[in-house]
Amino acid sequence: MRAFTTLTALVAPLDRANIDTDAIIPKQFLKSIRRAGFGPYLFDEWRYLDHGEPDMDCSNRPLNQDFVLNQPQYQGAQILLTRENFGCGSSREHAPWALEDYGFRAIIAPSFADIFFNNCFKNGILPIVLPAETVDRLFNEMADGYQLTIDLQAQTITTPSGQAIGFSVDENRRHRLLNGLDDIALSLQHADKIKAYEAERAKRAPWLFKEA
Repeated sequence: MRAFTTLTALVAPLDRANIDTDAIIPKQFLKSIRRAGFGPYLFDEWRYLDHGEPDMDCSNRPLNQDFVLNQPQYQGAQILLTRENFGCGSSREHAPWALEDYGFRAIIAPSFADIFFNNCFKNGILPIVLPAETVDRLFNEMADGYQLTIDLQAQTITTPSGQAIGFSVDENRRHRLLNGLDDIALSLQHADKIKAYEAERAKRAPWLFKEA
């Protein structure tokens, strides 16, 4: 998992509330568990004018030019600014996979669905909760080329005018993101203790470790 320390990046505004995970990555794309390759299908039913299917070549599909991610001024955006209850609906981990594969490293919203919120931290995405009035202000400031700087260590967002906005992240989650640690990497930090336990267990119950 990629570490997240600081990020200065273009912001894409998605001015909708209650965006569910089926809108983020529709159900027909859930057959794969590779974690990669979902970016082209992110917000599939909103980005394209046809119906998407797995392994479809998206390069020639008709685009919905009114959708924000298809507009030229937001190409390359790595920060998504959106409204409350983002990521509601089913618990599919494919949703953060698709967002990360597309290129988003951070999402700013007044609130997130709990399971989606947790899955973001496990997949290298920083979900930032800000008061609704602060999110309103950021939407109102949006202009072509609008960028924000996010410093996870300091837990601040800096606007183009130089204003610093504070946010809070649970210390354990912050540690995970700063060091790029997913669940497996966290377990491997205790590899020596795990090996020692297995060796001791093999001595006390050798019959459990005999090959069939």
